[in-house]
Amino acid sequence: MEPTRNPIRFLLRLPVPWIFVLVYLIGFAVERAYPLRIVEQVPDVSIVGGVTLGVGVVVAGWGLVTFWRAHTTTVPGKISSQMVTWGPYRFTRNPMYIGLTIAYLGEALLLSHFWPIVFLPVAIAYVNWIVIPLEESKLQGTFGIQYDEYRARVRRWL
Repeated sequence: MEPTRNPIRFLLRLPVPWIFVLVYLIGFAVERAYPLRIVEQVPDVSIVGGVTLGVGVVVAGWGLVTFWRAHTTTVPGKISSQMVTWGPYRFTRNPMYIGLTIAYLGEALLLSHFWPIVFLPVAIAYVNWIVIPLEESKLQGTFGIQYDEYRARVRRWL
């Protein structure tokens, strides 16, 4: 008898940025099937979208570079070699996810896509209720009281 496959376990093997890409593509497919011209009616939406996309890339990139400099993993569920509390991690425990969210929204605005914006909460929910709890349990198990103190000082999102 073949073991039951857990779709969450499969999703955890995908890098988190790909979750955002997949959700965006689902929204884009719905956009193609049921186009709504809501976003493109907003004045200067492509300029706002471009700026928003840029801000998201900078925030996510800052978090990623900070992890690279610390020589620790960016893979959810893997044990970190050290706890990163400097750079953008002084302000939020998840700057890469915030950056991805901002960039996703920026791209949708830049391209005047409505449906991907509607689907964005799916990606955020997955990260918030599946990925982050897994990461937090690993960090708590690895760093104990040091991580508890950091969690008390710095918010999960903003």
